[in-house]
Amino acid sequence: MTNKSELQSDTGTENKVSNQVNTKDFVAKDYSEEEFKKYIELYEKTFNIIKENEIVKGKVVAISGNDVLIDIGFKSDGRVSIDEFPDPENIKIGDELEIYVEKIEDKEGQLVLSRKRADIIRNWEKITTAKEQDAVIKGKIMRRIKGGFVVDLGGISAFLPGSQIDTKPIRDYDAYVGKEMDFKILKINHPNENIIVSHKVIIEESMAEQREKLLALLEAGKVDVIKASVKAITDFGVFVDLGGVDGLIHITDLSWGRINHPSDVVELDQEIDVKVLEYDKEKKRVTLGLKQLQPHPWDNIEERLKVGEKVKGKVVSITEYGAFIEIEKGIEGLIHISEMSWTQHITNPTQVVSMGQVVEAIVLSLDKEEKKLSLGIKQLTPNPWQSLLEKFPIGSRHKGKVCNITNFGAFVELEQGVDGLIHISDLSWTKKILNVEDFVKLGDEIEVVILGIDVENQRIALGHKQLTENPWDSLAEKYKLETEVNCKVIRAIEKGLIVELPDGVDAFIPASQLSVSPIKNFSEVFKPGQEFNAEVIEIDKESKKIVLSVLEYLKDKDENEVKQYITKFKLKKFSLGDVIDSSRANQSREEVEFKIDYIIDGEKNKSESDTGKNKPEDIKETNDKEESSKSEN
Repeated sequence: MTNKSELQSDTGTENKVSNQVNTKDFVAKDYSEEEFKKYIELYEKTFNIIKENEIVKGKVVAISGNDVLIDIGFKSDGRVSIDEFPDPENIKIGDELEIYVEKIEDKEGQLVLSRKRADIIRNWEKITTAKEQDAVIKGKIMRRIKGGFVVDLGGISAFLPGSQIDTKPIRDYDAYVGKEMDFKILKINHPNENIIVSHKVIIEESMAEQREKLLALLEAGKVDVIKASVKAITDFGVFVDLGGVDGLIHITDLSWGRINHPSDVVELDQEIDVKVLEYDKEKKRVTLGLKQLQPHPWDNIEERLKVGEKVKGKVVSITEYGAFIEIEKGIEGLIHISEMSWTQHITNPTQVVSMGQVVEAIVLSLDKEEKKLSLGIKQLTPNPWQSLLEKFPIGSRHKGKVCNITNFGAFVELEQGVDGLIHISDLSWTKKILNVEDFVKLGDEIEVVILGIDVENQRIALGHKQLTENPWDSLAEKYKLETEVNCKVIRAIEKGLIVELPDGVDAFIPASQLSVSPIKNFSEVFKPGQEFNAEVIEIDKESKKIVLSVLEYLKDKDENEVKQYITKFKLKKFSLGDVIDSSRANQSREEVEFKIDYIIDGEKNKSESDTGKNKPEDIKETNDKEESSKSEN
């Protein structure tokens, strides 16, 4: 500090001279003591009234090294470190500025001032005013911290959250460090001296008017194509900025062709033109399209693709019924599983093609209206079925291996890739076969006769019983009505017994023809292999069935044979008279015949239901569904 009564040489080379004036000497020479006090009071009035912890005006009177000498109108000047000035290189003698008075006198009796403290106070006032008036304030982003940035607001640090930088997603946060930007104060916590700022709200306010204009145009339906900037890319689509309004381009509206991810089509921050597809006034949602700016690939398709032409494409999807091939962007065709091989039974398209594979195919049909394209692979080679009639003529005999068994028959492989079906009814002339596996096993070699070839539907009908002549002409002669026969139990079914006659032919005995009284649990009473006598009550060589009756046989026998039959099978007792009363003469032939047909068919249907296998009509229905699926796709 420098006292106003001290003298200092301008050159700095002379010694300081200080005249210590004795008040009594001064008064004795020139003034009385009373006059001297009066003049001292007048002199002190020339100084400002200075208080501690206040900001006052001051003037730079000297700059010496790292110190700046400042006159604030006090009896002594104050020194302030040059480091407290934001721009020390621009400080000049004579500059007027605000300064903060920390102490009138410290321990050494010197005036303590602070430029930095004055700036902080003024900046706090400025920040508070900016918050109250919702005004813009400038600041500089100093560094990154967790969740955002530290911003310098003229010596006061504030927090800028990452979400408050821009309306668009930030790709590179480090690029903002060191930037000077405009901010608005979101929140001030005076006790903790915490400040939260935002640059985003300034952008939103500047775009508010533009947003309202755009929304008005969208509501009026006056926007067709508009420029957009890609904001975010998700698995289901792309979010874009239309200038204050966000819009969504769904993945299905990005390209006419199939894409794996929206990033295959657009990039972040890319500027694109989009078409407005829909605007939801209530939710303020805009649905956009990119592919709609391009011609539809099915336009003029008939000029680019012809039925019968060979095309090449990539497998883009595989289903249980076929594979979809992309011929060009937005043009996909279906190779149905039935169009993959002439001879092989393809159960899964992956047996022939794989995802991403480039394949050749023939155009089978083209439906521009339904936008459906059917393709075929097998048509690339000649149809071997055309030559099968020469190789397998009708009536010829061949050997093959059983490759598949169903409830309606057995498939026999005649050669690699060529097989035919032996229907269950063509396995035996005389056996009532309810389960195909009771007659033939998977992998068995069997001899067959070619019954027919359907080239169009690629089916071969085979027969096994046709290897021998139809025995039913002779059987009808041998087993006439009222013929007594010995029969052996094959199996018990719900409505009676299936038995075997001496010639190996199967016959049926209805439950009503086994006993006068109802029999429960046939399988426990009549065991396979047991033998007894019966009488033929019906024979039909066209339907290939013989119906027997034990009661008709017993009615002409004596009481002793009736008792033997009851004892053998442990039946409820009945007499010969009971048998006669229940004889065939008291029954309607039509009723018996109806029951027999119902019993046999019903037992077969029950067996099919129990095994869960498809009936022939089920196979037809499945084929129909496949054809329907093929045509639909």
